[in-house]
Amino acid sequence: MIHTLKALGGMQVAPHHLAAQAGRDVLRDGGNAVEAMVAAAAAIAVVYPHMNAIGGDGFWLIHEPGKPVVAIDACGPSAALASRDFYAGLNAIPSRGPTAALTVAGTIGGWAKALEVAAPWGTALPLSRLLADGIRHAQNGIAVSTSQSALTKQKLDGLKDAPGFAHTFLVNGQPPEPGHVLKQPALARTLTSLAERGLDDFYRGELGARIGAALERAGSPLRASDLAAYRAQLVEPLAVRLDDSTVYNLPPPTQGLAALMILGLFERLGVSEGEGFAHIHGLVEATKRAFRVRERVVTDPGRLPADPRGFLQPGSLSTLAASIDRQRALPWPDPAAPGDTIWMGAIDAQGRAVSFIQSVYWEFGSGTVLEDTGICWQNRGTSFSLDPKALNTLEPGRKPFHTLNPSLAVFDDGRVMPYGTMGGEGQPQTQAAVFTRYARFGQPLQQAVSAPRWLLGRTWGDESTTLKLESRFDPALVDALREAGHAVDVLPEAFSDTMGHAGALVRHPNGVIEGAADPRSDGSVAAL
Repeated sequence: MIHTLKALGGMQVAPHHLAAQAGRDVLRDGGNAVEAMVAAAAAIAVVYPHMNAIGGDGFWLIHEPGKPVVAIDACGPSAALASRDFYAGLNAIPSRGPTAALTVAGTIGGWAKALEVAAPWGTALPLSRLLADGIRHAQNGIAVSTSQSALTKQKLDGLKDAPGFAHTFLVNGQPPEPGHVLKQPALARTLTSLAERGLDDFYRGELGARIGAALERAGSPLRASDLAAYRAQLVEPLAVRLDDSTVYNLPPPTQGLAALMILGLFERLGVSEGEGFAHIHGLVEATKRAFRVRERVVTDPGRLPADPRGFLQPGSLSTLAASIDRQRALPWPDPAAPGDTIWMGAIDAQGRAVSFIQSVYWEFGSGTVLEDTGICWQNRGTSFSLDPKALNTLEPGRKPFHTLNPSLAVFDDGRVMPYGTMGGEGQPQTQAAVFTRYARFGQPLQQAVSAPRWLLGRTWGDESTTLKLESRFDPALVDALREAGHAVDVLPEAFSDTMGHAGALVRHPNGVIEGAADPRSDGSVAAL
């Protein structure tokens, strides 16, 4: 896509075109932005299974004109049995297999909570309609994407022996080729059951009992009682005030704090022109300061060492911004956080906007696919530490650190902008790139998403913490960054999956909605 798409009747953006179309079609049938997002979430859990699943977590930001922004934390805690004793003798929690599946999957609970938020908006579409596309794609099959095929090959050694993985996602023991028709009949039956019995069945019904029993048989510490105790939560979003807008994100256990701090710090640098050294260097240096705060502060909300809102106050941001050298890079040996996910946005004709993210952490999560249900379970709990002194030490009932963080900006002139991306460490960085390009330097929305991007740290399985640049950057800019002390790696690709799959929507006061999908993804903008 080259041009920013525009429409009036509603718009959905997703990193897979079938999910975008699922959300758009619900809008066409009279649904609202939340209902469209549930439909898109069900569809993308089927058509992009390497990036997300109903066995994962989710986070929501919901904006209704004239009302405060609503945030939903749909992150599940660790199992009651998931103590450090459970993993005695290990240096770290295994990253794959049943023992990596140690936290409750919260995303279905998030769908339910979001639909509760939207209930006063008018007559609700039936759940069977919202899940229809996901059910159809699971029954009839999907054409395996290039990214699913490539990542299955890349991560096969760690995944092939996880219970249920080979049966569900491999073809005669081998990764599927792009275009292979993959059917998921067990998952179709599960989604059908949810449509018939209601979303609560995932936690406190017959389906929840079967999920709990399957997890126990597989060797996970999770039990049906952990599922039964879970409910998604309405939480107060974090916010940072900028010159012309307020930007919202999720509080801990997400890294939303870092995403907002980067914008607040960068604004204080007074950069006046985009795409040059001052823009890229300034955002990278703001990222380093924000990540160091994140590593000290972000953990389970019940054991925060400091109030994250304090770091978003004007005085705190100004003090930290003053430590940024406008010409030299701060040395960066710090470790990076992995993570893969999907971000999607929706806006309906009434101006209600949703920024949503759904994930299983690493590609295919734990790799464990539960028998009879087709549910691939996340490995989000591997972000816990077995060190009792660590900020994110494992304890029963704790929420794990989350790279997930959807953003939503409300401008003083009436524009509303849900935006986000997948990609672990890259999420807050790409968000900052897209926002500053559009809101600070006047780039069209699609150009802001498509333009060459950078990443400090790790995503998509890369172990290094260098500053990675797509090959489209001006060589003179690359040289200037190196001379300033940045350890730069130029990637061979012009549009690299390493940079994640971003998207953004903007609704203007006159009702016009703009949308941009990432050319690095299989996604699209779908509108009325």
